[in-house]
Amino acid sequence: MDEALRRSMYANLRESHPALFANPPGAAFEILTEPVEVRAAEEARATDLAEAGMPAFMAETGVVYADPFFMVVRDAVRTPAGSLGTYSRVISAGNAIGVVILPQVGEGIVLVHHFRHSTRTWHLEIPRGFGMPGSDPVDDARRELLEEIGVSATALHDLGEVYPDSGAMGSPVRLFYAEVSDPPSAADQEEGIDAIRIVSPGELGRMIRDEEITDGFTITAYTRALLRGLLPASAPETL
Repeated sequence: MDEALRRSMYANLRESHPALFANPPGAAFEILTEPVEVRAAEEARATDLAEAGMPAFMAETGVVYADPFFMVVRDAVRTPAGSLGTYSRVISAGNAIGVVILPQVGEGIVLVHHFRHSTRTWHLEIPRGFGMPGSDPVDDARRELLEEIGVSATALHDLGEVYPDSGAMGSPVRLFYAEVSDPPSAADQEEGIDAIRIVSPGELGRMIRDEEITDGFTITAYTRALLRGLLPASAPETL
């Protein structure tokens, strides 16, 4: 991405989502926006990279990558010790809030068997998806349920936000617990889902304990629903 586009997209992001660039009191890494300071930070980082045998373009600031789903932002920063450098983070496109839904039908929790490109393997997990910029997460959650398991929620309980990786990702994800009256009717094979499975809350706890489920969103939504009393506080079922 050329410099003009990187900086233009960065300026637009600052204008549309100023909270992403806040410097609260005591912030350990101060984001720099004055052009002279930004250039100095890029040069300092480029020097460090050169000493490590890495290319200078890794010090370029702005929106350094973007696609319809997310962008990589590299900020010029001042560290607590006063030195200058750069720091990268991932922001969802339009800073949209992703959604994760823990669906319960009858006494069972609905899981999908989903092939994930990033890990190149299959995962048992609950439905989730990207949010749409400017949309209501409730609407996004309902859409994801229809797309992934072919059902509508009779009730949605907001379980609040989480940050999937606070060290790298700047956009939150909203969790929901969904009451579903109808059994799942379809698996979205085009999205890599080949099967749907319904397990009891206790069985889900056992699967998490025994590492049969390694998806962090599923573990987080289960934990929060359990702590809020939406799932029975029973011990994980044993084999």
